Amino acid sequence: MTPSRLFLARERWASAVAGALLPLSFAPFNFYPLAVPLIAVLIFLCDKVEAREAAWRGFYFGFAAFVTGTYWLYISIHVFGRAPVIVAFILMLGLFALMAVYFALSAYCAKWLSGQSRILRWCLIWPAVLTLFEWLRGILFSGFPWLSLGYGQIEGPLSAWAPVAGVYGVSMLTALLAGSALTVFRGLRSDRVVAAALIGVIAISTWLLSGRAWTEPAGADLRISMIQGSISQDRKWLPEQLVPTMQLYRDLTLGLPDTDLVLWPEVAIPSPVFRVQSYLEMVSEEAVARDMQIYLGIQTLDVKRREYRNSLIGLGKHADQYHKRHLVPFGEFFPVPDFARRWMRGAGLPSMDTARGLDNQRPLTLGAIRLAPTICYEDAYGAEQLSFFPEANVLINVSNDAWFGESIAPHQHLQIARMRALETGRYMLRATNTGITAIISPTGNVVDRAPQFEMHVLSGVIQPYGGSTPYIRWGNLPVLLICLVLIGTGGYLARRD
Repeated sequence: MTPSRLFLARERWASAVAGALLPLSFAPFNFYPLAVPLIAVLIFLCDKVEAREAAWRGFYFGFAAFVTGTYWLYISIHVFGRAPVIVAFILMLGLFALMAVYFALSAYCAKWLSGQSRILRWCLIWPAVLTLFEWLRGILFSGFPWLSLGYGQIEGPLSAWAPVAGVYGVSMLTALLAGSALTVFRGLRSDRVVAAALIGVIAISTWLLSGRAWTEPAGADLRISMIQGSISQDRKWLPEQLVPTMQLYRDLTLGLPDTDLVLWPEVAIPSPVFRVQSYLEMVSEEAVARDMQIYLGIQTLDVKRREYRNSLIGLGKHADQYHKRHLVPFGEFFPVPDFARRWMRGAGLPSMDTARGLDNQRPLTLGAIRLAPTICYEDAYGAEQLSFFPEANVLINVSNDAWFGESIAPHQHLQIARMRALETGRYMLRATNTGITAIISPTGNVVDRAPQFEMHVLSGVIQPYGGSTPYIRWGNLPVLLICLVLIGTGGYLARRD
């Protein structure tokens, strides 16, 4: 290997090391300041090479980040999904590579647009391009917004921007700090002054936003409870487990003191509604007698399409229903040709599509209070939930993170739920099968949580909220416009250098 090739290989592996460390800035590690120097390393490594080589370094960074940050996919695909090891690795490597392409394109575009000015390259173009491609990663091909930089800042001061600009606004500020810090250490004297000023502006504006309340109380306090049945994934669907599961949730619910709202997790009862109709009617009658409203996860049948839906249904005074809209690729629907589906069926692998819920569904009802529902990883798509607001007063999410075992995935998922509460200025109630069941405040803080992998009833009192944060009003539009303006302006000025 020639010295030049050896140097290129070393730089690519340095990018991979930086990417592999990035998940440490997310839950459960929460070393949130680490994201800034790691992104600065990526920018620096891509700066002195041609656009094509920069793309490779971006690819190495992104691929390594998703290897260490989403390794838990193996548990859901192989251990519980029963896919052969080779199929699990093919699906995982394909996803990692696709996610890495977004980082490669970010590096390529940033390099292609850049001119001589380091302020222009590092503090304007790079943050805008990284944020724009992070947003695209969250929407294209069904989207996979996991490891968006903003989620890792939920414990840090930049989280104050979430109600204003959402998770992508926080991501952009993280990248802007990275570019500014790099300029302070590696830029010319004049550039350092500008970069230091940018850091100062971010610090002061963040301080001014900290602690600001964007929403206000709406209605009386609610007494809530969430049932964490803690039924392991390998037993959940066994025929002999159905009756004990139904008895468990019924007994735990009816043993509660005065409660306004009870949540059961995603597919808490592992059976379609029509097979357990008498049980549901009995529980509903008992809920009405106790002036209690229950919302539980269960399968319903789309009669027209003859496909099952992943649903939330109401028992008690309100029989509202919500059907999951954002389905999991290769988990709830299979974007493969018929011959591949036939092979999957013959191999005993899941191959049946789940019916997708309609986009224009309304919030769920709890007297005069409205609930904004999501099922499982739907809560990772913040903009898709904005149609519920400002009408909705509380967010609820039912999930089953048992698919991921004792990995970092449930902690990352909880972090995402915290961002949704902070963006909307409302309580988030998160009911899961094995954890992490939690009550999250409008400031994104975990008020209380259930222990993982234990049967537990988490109860508390919450305040419904009304009003609109800037993010509720405008969504991701302001951040995307800023990105496009910065990219356009930066590209124009770079061409004049």
